[in-house]
Amino acid sequence: MVYKLLLLYFINLESPVKRKQKALAKKQKGSRNREKARVQLARVHAQIVDVRKDFLHKLTTQIIRENQTIFVEDLAIKNMVKNHKLALAISDASWGELIRQLSYKCQWYGREFVKIDRWFPSSKRCGNCGHIVEKLPLNIREWECPKCGANHDRDINAAKNILAAGLAVSVCGGTVRPEQSKSVRAGAMKQKSNR
Repeated sequence: MVYKLLLLYFINLESPVKRKQKALAKKQKGSRNREKARVQLARVHAQIVDVRKDFLHKLTTQIIRENQTIFVEDLAIKNMVKNHKLALAISDASWGELIRQLSYKCQWYGREFVKIDRWFPSSKRCGNCGHIVEKLPLNIREWECPKCGANHDRDINAAKNILAAGLAVSVCGGTVRPEQSKSVRAGAMKQKSNR
């Protein structure tokens, strides 16, 4: 809920940024008015950075104080930002900074911090029977398991799977790696035969 409010705040700050950038673009290069417009734009960007940092510090401190063990999924954020439809939302949410702050604050407060492997199929795995769906595009938010018939919300199911995998790592040690899919095995066999 609080995270959504922050995103709404950033959306409200988008229009002043656009306005200031447009004003800066219209100014003549090297003029004093251009310098003034550049400073005004920099102030808006600094305000956004300050609000984001303040929110992340408050959120991570609250999470650390309320929990003894933190489980996170190690996401390929740099690759996810390449999707132009999601890039702005992912950048505004600052997932990388959130995970970095959780990591060092866990060390400060003596909490356990566990990262789940990025290839673990948290969204595709049925939290009820363990069946892994072959393909699950991002636009599908709810899905039904073909094996047991359980209905899953994509995000809630992923959170339950990350919790289960994190508990397994916490108790047993080591890492949790997904079972190899047919395509990965086929790729591995192809490489062996070419040698």
